[in-house]
Amino acid sequence: MSALWISHVTVTDDVEYAKYAKLATQAIAEHGGVFLARGGTYVQKEGVERPRNVVVRFDSLEIAEKCYNSATYQQALVHARLASERELVIVEEI
Repeated sequence: MSALWISHVTVTDDVEYAKYAKLATQAIAEHGGVFLARGGTYVQKEGVERPRNVVVRFDSLEIAEKCYNSATYQQALVHARLASERELVIVEEI
């Protein structure tokens, strides 16, 4: 069953975040992830507003978790933690 990786982000350092985005894109591609939304127009209805929203589809929850735990993505997270406030959840599709 496929899974969605959903993140909501406020970027606080554009230069450092660009380093994250490059590595994260590589890790996601290596695990067959497909971007469904990456930034773009949104309407905030509830919760904390984050101006950058990203949705990626993976073939399974397990693959999405492998991507998150991969060496490449963990390296990317070093930059993300220096450059953003964010939430990320992986949800299995029905």
